[in-house]
Amino acid sequence: MEIRRAGERFRTASEWLDSRHSFSFGAHYDPANVGFGFLVAHNDETVAPGTGFETHPHQDLEIVTWVLRGALAHRDSQGNSGVVYPGLAQRMSAGSGIQHSEWNDGDDPVHYVQMWVRPERLDLPPSYEQTELDLSTGELIPVASGLSKHAASTAIRLNQPAAGMSVARLAPAQGIQLPAAPYLHLFVATGTATLEGAGELATADAVRLTPSDGQRITAGPAGVELLVWEMY
Repeated sequence: MEIRRAGERFRTASEWLDSRHSFSFGAHYDPANVGFGFLVAHNDETVAPGTGFETHPHQDLEIVTWVLRGALAHRDSQGNSGVVYPGLAQRMSAGSGIQHSEWNDGDDPVHYVQMWVRPERLDLPPSYEQTELDLSTGELIPVASGLSKHAASTAIRLNQPAAGMSVARLAPAQGIQLPAAPYLHLFVATGTATLEGAGELATADAVRLTPSDGQRITAGPAGVELLVWEMY
């Protein structure tokens, strides 16, 4: 079990962007921290109003975007467009090559987490998908997954059959059991929680488990939103 506190992550900051990286990214390089399992990027980003990422390319990545506050506009070279907001999952498969932009058209900052996963096969046709979810159940909900156990329940499919991301929104003092998996990446998106064997976790803290034994996690006094990657 390895705990990575919010303040320990790489940071990229400018007039319009505040981005914190869980793994080596851009100018930030650490040969001992280039990814975890199939995850190669896990960026916690805040973009100012009227700004964003101009059109840029990606290739051979499964890109999952989860918005925590505000709304993020997406446009890509395949003709896809959409607005991602809290409770809506987005997946872009870059495949053989795609260009896209991500922009904050609103009046308030947009805060989101973007995660990149290596696909099972290279040179796939680029594709895009977004779907709304109901997270009111207080359970761990499969959001973007290629795992066979999530085939009937995941909101969107990943082109990686050994990885899946789930989200849980827990009320104060509510708890869930994490999946047992060879690799598990837990991220506290908002709120606080107590993890069995680790203790207190705050907003933007992350835990890497190799393996996860199905530990229990319990929400703090203000509740918590958790992003959980299980990988095999």
